[in-house]
Amino acid sequence: MLDIKFIRENKDLIAIAAKKKHIDFDVEKLIAADDIRRKAMTSSEKLRAEQNAANDGIASAKTPEERTKLIADMKVVKVALEKDEETLKTVMKDWQNLMLQVPNIPDMSVPDGNSDADNMEIKTWGEKTKFAFDPKDHVEIMTALGMLDLERGQKVHGFRGYYLTGDAVKLCFAIWSYALDFFGGRGFLPVIPPIVVRKINLFGTGYLPQGEEDMYKTQDGDYLAGTAEVPLMGLYADETLTVAELPKKFLGFSPCYRREAGAHGKDVRGLIRVNEFYKLEQVILCEANHEASVKFHDEVNANTEQFIESLNIPYRTVINCGADLGLGQVKKYDIELWVPKEEKYREISSASYFHDFQTRRLNIRYRDVEGTLRYAHSLNGTAIPTPRILVSLIENFQQPDGTIKVPPILVKYFGKEVIGK
Repeated sequence: MLDIKFIRENKDLIAIAAKKKHIDFDVEKLIAADDIRRKAMTSSEKLRAEQNAANDGIASAKTPEERTKLIADMKVVKVALEKDEETLKTVMKDWQNLMLQVPNIPDMSVPDGNSDADNMEIKTWGEKTKFAFDPKDHVEIMTALGMLDLERGQKVHGFRGYYLTGDAVKLCFAIWSYALDFFGGRGFLPVIPPIVVRKINLFGTGYLPQGEEDMYKTQDGDYLAGTAEVPLMGLYADETLTVAELPKKFLGFSPCYRREAGAHGKDVRGLIRVNEFYKLEQVILCEANHEASVKFHDEVNANTEQFIESLNIPYRTVINCGADLGLGQVKKYDIELWVPKEEKYREISSASYFHDFQTRRLNIRYRDVEGTLRYAHSLNGTAIPTPRILVSLIENFQQPDGTIKVPPILVKYFGKEVIGK
């Protein structure tokens, strides 16, 4: 959420942001609602002052006649105030709904574009894996080795259901254990947060109101979060930190749930797009400073790049275009891993920064060195998701005999060098 004063003073920037992000938002409609809100607030405050003055007058009235007249006058003011407050209640609801739809302003370096196809490549690492044999895809390899059962997964869960078994499970645990060491060594505090969250946390992080169709909802009106970012951002909601406590760096580990409602018919085979998975997520709260946000944004993205490099999986990094940014994101990088059988890169990680968009909604503040209250800045980046990373890892490390070579860095966590022997 942006400050209404900033919005009023920068209407053109908001309109440009909405256009760049391909978000349907009319800033003039918000300004008109804010004008009505301001007028209603001013009127209510004036009537409330009159009511307080009348109360004081009644208490100090010198004659019964004067007191009776003041009571009659106060009743008129009371009726007018009740009417104004009812109007203000309706106006505030409309105003708040519009405020939740205001897009954050993208960084100047964000490219224009109509979809993720227009994201701009800024880095490639590693040689695309080539084989002296016809490579198989991860489904065929894992099924043959007793690591994956899609048929029974779909019987139990339905569309996009899966079972990981045997060495696939051990490989996930090896990746998680290595990630804890790797990201923990970069100053991130490991956290297992609640993943059933109250609605306010999704509004606070910007996943609502636009993204509700992709979320699982409980019978109590709570939600299953699609990323640990949501509960981690709620950790300090409505709290005030000291500047000495910043930055706060968290490594959240959680199950994640996404309905993939907008992806029907897309990536239906294998483990690329599933409804439930596990993910380690980097989340940072830092000082309200653009340069600090940019620095930490580059840091969280570089952390994941270096993690992937240590596994020796070829990848590329892209800057997301305007149309591929969420409502609150100022800038986002995606890391995409090479998938040999498809001969294409597939997204494995996203890293974004938000300035105070999320913290203003969640009321996360700190006192700077001068004692001034400020909203912190927030940013996040995927550390690593499972089982999606298995797609690239297994396809890139497959052997001619159908076995899988374990990346050397994982051997001490996994316990052997080859899967399938």
